[in-house]
Amino acid sequence: MDKPFYLKNSDDTKLFNELRKRVNQRVETLPQNRDVYIQIKAIILPLVYFGLYVFALFNADRPWVYISSFVLMGISLVLIYLNLIHEAAHNNIFKNKKLNSLVLQIFDVVGANSYIWKKRHIAAHHAYPNVDGWDTDIEQSGLLLIVPWIKAKGIQKFQHFFFFLVYPLYLFNWMFIRDFRDFFDKERVILKTQGKIPVSEKIKMISFKLFYFFYQIAVPVLFFKVSIGLALGAWFLQVIAASIFALFVLLPLHPLPDNAFPKLDEKNGLPFSWIRHQLEVTNDLKENNWFVRNVLGNFNFHVAHHLFPNYSYMYYNEITEEIEQFAKENNLGYKRFPIFTALGKHVDLLKQNANNAYFILEE
Repeated sequence: MDKPFYLKNSDDTKLFNELRKRVNQRVETLPQNRDVYIQIKAIILPLVYFGLYVFALFNADRPWVYISSFVLMGISLVLIYLNLIHEAAHNNIFKNKKLNSLVLQIFDVVGANSYIWKKRHIAAHHAYPNVDGWDTDIEQSGLLLIVPWIKAKGIQKFQHFFFFLVYPLYLFNWMFIRDFRDFFDKERVILKTQGKIPVSEKIKMISFKLFYFFYQIAVPVLFFKVSIGLALGAWFLQVIAASIFALFVLLPLHPLPDNAFPKLDEKNGLPFSWIRHQLEVTNDLKENNWFVRNVLGNFNFHVAHHLFPNYSYMYYNEITEEIEQFAKENNLGYKRFPIFTALGKHVDLLKQNANNAYFILEE
């Protein structure tokens, strides 16, 4: 299968080179030890997650304490993803790639799969964001329709009424369906673009999944006298909490009515140059405070991440200032929304897609 390719535009290439030059010069003026803070989080956040787990086990006779601890584990799981897993995939925590790989493997311990997720994130999402059939982050589930120019069918015509029931199941789909399909379904984009997956990785994936369910459910039941109902219920609420929190942060960044969902031409060509594509499909959030910068991994500065993924999020505040100013000077599309406005826009996208509004406007 031929991979998509971006529109070649020498003027846009010059624009990006100029922007990159400005960004590099700005970063050179900043303290070069900022990544130390992420390295400290690489120790603290996993300790918080497993500390909550141990606390839950030793309070198994107090159901609400046990349940609350597992729910907080779900929140800390998302913080691990935002602050550590995501940065480790880009080798932005340590200069040593092996150390980044070690951090990345925390994902295996908490129910996901680091190998296939990195393939999805780097080779699919970053390579072709918002491109149907190539960006694995907007793959159609059959229940919800994200891409506007695909006609809604069946239950998708009512998706704006029931999406709030589907989204809390996000990580269940990831753990039980998505990982396995990407490993074994030959029609998946990952297998078509990345080639054969080593058998050792398949064994590792299954082994870690079993280990995850062993310590999450079996250990409390077998060794701490937790009832099977309480163990399953607390784990279920943990994953629900993590799903809602994760989507609260991630949904505003790409799938909004204001974003393009570029269509490939007959030769698999994209309509935009690389830099314009990133700006057309990616949003920033207006929230810029201590919490989003230090707790949410600066996902509010997502344009900077897509344009300059080689820098850690510790530099995105200043990089975004350069991007925003450069966009104004050169009439480039740069989008920034308050988070609740963006979430509302996502719901509008679901509604428009359910009603096939895209096709109505074209007729």
